[in-house]
Amino acid sequence: MYDFVTQYGPLWGTLAAVGQILAFVIVLLLSLAFLLLMDRKVWAAVQMRKGPNTVGAFGLLQSFADFIKFVLKEIIVPAGADRPLFLLAPLLTFIFAFIAWAVIPVAPGWVISDINVGILYVFAISSLGVYGIIIGGWASNSKYPFLGSLRSAAQMVSYEVSIGFVLVTVLLMVGSMNLTAVVDAQAGGFWNWHLLSAGMLPWPAFLITIPMFVIFFISALAETNRPPFDLPEAESELVAGYQVEYSSTPYLLFMIGEYLNIVLMCALMTVLFFGGWHPPFDIAPFTWIPPVVWFAIKVVFFFFMFAMVKALVPRYRYDQLMRLGWKIFLPTSLAAVAVMGGFVVYSNAG
Repeated sequence: MYDFVTQYGPLWGTLAAVGQILAFVIVLLLSLAFLLLMDRKVWAAVQMRKGPNTVGAFGLLQSFADFIKFVLKEIIVPAGADRPLFLLAPLLTFIFAFIAWAVIPVAPGWVISDINVGILYVFAISSLGVYGIIIGGWASNSKYPFLGSLRSAAQMVSYEVSIGFVLVTVLLMVGSMNLTAVVDAQAGGFWNWHLLSAGMLPWPAFLITIPMFVIFFISALAETNRPPFDLPEAESELVAGYQVEYSSTPYLLFMIGEYLNIVLMCALMTVLFFGGWHPPFDIAPFTWIPPVVWFAIKVVFFFFMFAMVKALVPRYRYDQLMRLGWKIFLPTSLAAVAVMGGFVVYSNAG
């Protein structure tokens, strides 16, 4: 982020920095509205139906109509609910989903806070997201929301371990926890799939990065409660789970938080494995496209993959979900960290 305070002084610099953050938030929310429409259109296409197509041209204003509907509806709080916590839970989910974006670089110099521990920051904030779901399920004072929130806690904790080891693998490969440095290390094509960077011995890194990417993609589905891992809100079992008692604006905040986390995972896959804003080949005409456009193209592609998984893959049982996380992903990602650490030590020794 540009140092406005040094350039314009404390007052105007702070106002300029706040304006930049608000602009980023507005662009993110507008992008989310059209990504949500894309999500619904993909499901409709797979099921051979039209999807939203009457509100605005081609249904482009459908997400905004839904937003107005949610805002104008009455907020209903169950009689036995803990009212302060009931209203605080969706707000926490919404806030944590937004502040995780502070360290995501979308183009050279286009990042709110370019801190040196960006990977650690994202991992810490994503871990806090479960609190909004747990509080919402408990504060509803109903058995089904509470069961849904407990499922979500167990699921998110289980798959965050695998995601953490994947992040450590990339950290060892690049030699930095700064996300901008991770992107810069992938310049020149091939991204993180070809050779180790930071002056290490060359070797086919894709032997590790391909399985790590697969683990990250599937773990991201579980982390964001997306199908086939939407067990916390399985309508056939838990009547929509932790958010069944919510309506109006609180429900909207839960939904926005969930989709922001989905897009965040798409952005992380872009940054960690697919070169961020860098083109696939550092030659024309690929270099003619602005960096931020490359970043957006990759994020939209991964969002499309999330939508296709929801449309095509049946829901897992809960025992299958836990077995996949603890018995397959955890040992595999731990072994990858050990192998990558060995190559780092060997390269430094050489």
